[in-house]
Amino acid sequence: MKEMLKPGLEYTYRYRIPRSKTVPALYPEAPEFREMPEVFATGFMIGLIEWACIKAVNPYIDWPEEQTVGTYVNVSHTAATPPGFEVTVKVRLVEVEGRRLLFEVEAHDGVDQIGKGTHERYVINRSRFTKKLQQKIEAVGR
Repeated sequence: MKEMLKPGLEYTYRYRIPRSKTVPALYPEAPEFREMPEVFATGFMIGLIEWACIKAVNPYIDWPEEQTVGTYVNVSHTAATPPGFEVTVKVRLVEVEGRRLLFEVEAHDGVDQIGKGTHERYVINRSRFTKKLQQKIEAVGR
């Protein structure tokens, strides 16, 4: 991590919602999801928020050897967004404690605020992380 990674860092990311990011596409094998309205899925919104946080910090870490992983999400999803709308995600780094990063996040679809909350990420060393993951896989014989 570089010394410049400090609270106050802000980043804005815009993304146009395709049909492939709606509720019926979330788990295509689930008939319950396939029957739901074609609106931006909460699961995909969380992924978009994570993506914005990743993009915010990548210039301040030794990417790709250092990366960040999401560890906690506390985000509301309060309004439906149809495909074709552009969602703007704003993230603000509010705490840096060692490798722990805490963000305030919000998402807006041009009409409504659709999400707001906090997201926690940790800076990891990719090689060490991959090694631990491989050990876990080997421990269960897969």
